[in-house]
Amino acid sequence: MEWKGRRQSDNIEDQRGAGPSMGGGNPFGRGGGFRIPMGGGRRAGGGMSIGTIIFLVVIYFIFKAMGIDLLQVMGNGGQVSVPGVEQTESANRRTSPQEEETKAFMATVLAETEDTWNGIFQAAGERYEEPKMVLFSGSVQSACGFASAASGPFYCPGDRKVYLDMSFFDELASKFDAAGDFAQAYVVAHEVGHHVQNLTGVLPRFNQQRQRMSQEEANQMSVRVELQADCYAGIWGKYTQQKGLLDAGDLDEALNAATQIGDDTIQKRMQGYVVPESFNHGTSEQRRRWFKRGFDTGRVDQCDTFKGDV
Repeated sequence: MEWKGRRQSDNIEDQRGAGPSMGGGNPFGRGGGFRIPMGGGRRAGGGMSIGTIIFLVVIYFIFKAMGIDLLQVMGNGGQVSVPGVEQTESANRRTSPQEEETKAFMATVLAETEDTWNGIFQAAGERYEEPKMVLFSGSVQSACGFASAASGPFYCPGDRKVYLDMSFFDELASKFDAAGDFAQAYVVAHEVGHHVQNLTGVLPRFNQQRQRMSQEEANQMSVRVELQADCYAGIWGKYTQQKGLLDAGDLDEALNAATQIGDDTIQKRMQGYVVPESFNHGTSEQRRRWFKRGFDTGRVDQCDTFKGDV
């Protein structure tokens, strides 16, 4: 993708190295965030035993006796202030040239999505509210709850922000065999697609309806939501192509990424078999097809995944 020298978005919040406070909430529960699947599972349950609580209380008072207030540490983004020891600001964390180039690329891709959706909304007589992109490392606190890098990139409707730990792209290439800058751009465009859904009322309706759905019904509706975000990512790809920014092979990179993060492909890779009723993002074939549909047509009205079969 020919991106260098182009406009970079100002809607970037760089929280790398900041470390969040440990808030509650689950960004991927009912009413939570919308993410790129990583293939990992979450432990059932979620509560702490009485023994664990007692242990944590004991640890708290041990650190208190050492002059370290863990509650204050959590409120300061995880920085431990030890008496007599000078602290280094997390904002001064050293980053590699490769990280900074990836950040510049993300800011450029986000700017291109802004141009695309500003134009589409304006043509429809509407105003596009641009989302923020939060770059973090390790873990982050969003309006949808606390999330770690293992959760993958996600969009939070509560604060209208896209969250991304850039180390995900290393995993996208090594674990999912989906390397390439346009594969990375597809991930960003997909999450921005969720933002478009939030603005147009798709996500609010879904979050309201799934409170009354069974898990299987919610999964089926989630697939339709995710495939529409893929289609919207394809529309962005179409506009990018029309600007002459795509290199040979870029489209194949995006289609390969869509294939590698299909529910069936991930489940086969992780556990050797598939459980269709648990799908919540779509199969590899569906994700490829809906991205390609958006790319081929460039039309929002061709991305209605809520009618008929998907």
